[in-house]
Amino acid sequence: VKMILMLIVVESVKEGAFSLDQKVHISRAASRIGGSQVYLKEGEVFTLGELLKAVVIASANDAAYAVAEHVAGDAEIFVEMMKDRARELGMTDTHYVNVHGLPPNRGSLPNLMSSRDVGILAQELLKFPIITQWGRTKRATFRGGKFILTNTNRLIGRFRGIDGLKTGFYRKAGFSIASTAKQGDLRLIAITLGSSHSRR
Repeated sequence: VKMILMLIVVESVKEGAFSLDQKVHISRAASRIGGSQVYLKEGEVFTLGELLKAVVIASANDAAYAVAEHVAGDAEIFVEMMKDRARELGMTDTHYVNVHGLPPNRGSLPNLMSSRDVGILAQELLKFPIITQWGRTKRATFRGGKFILTNTNRLIGRFRGIDGLKTGFYRKAGFSIASTAKQGDLRLIAITLGSSHSRR
């Protein structure tokens, strides 16, 4: 789910609609998002780049929510932007309900994607070097060095040429990863969805 958020943001920056240096004020709603997070507090201010970096490296749900609010003004509006972009890319087996990928409320449909659609997203993201720059980063600082972002992709540093791309997990969905590596002129993308174990 965060891959489409990442794509929308970097495309918007390329088009000049936003800058990675723009200040983002953290809302109460963003500060209350659970799961994987960087523990944002209401009233804190970060740059859009800092928050996007936290999304790419540490899969921070609160940072994703804050980014979505900044770009669209409202997280629910951003979900509609995600749906529109997915349709434009021909992602016919995708359904988005939120901006961070956490499990939906009881009785609601979950976020759904096919491996084909994840592959489409991966190819689009690879057009932006900053994504693979962060994607291959094992650790980075956040909040002025007081917090360490640790890459959720366990392949980083263990496989030559790997530079991304995104992991995902919650109990019912299982472990998923869109991984990519480049050696010489060869770039490969591998997608695993719904594994019962993070090492498989």
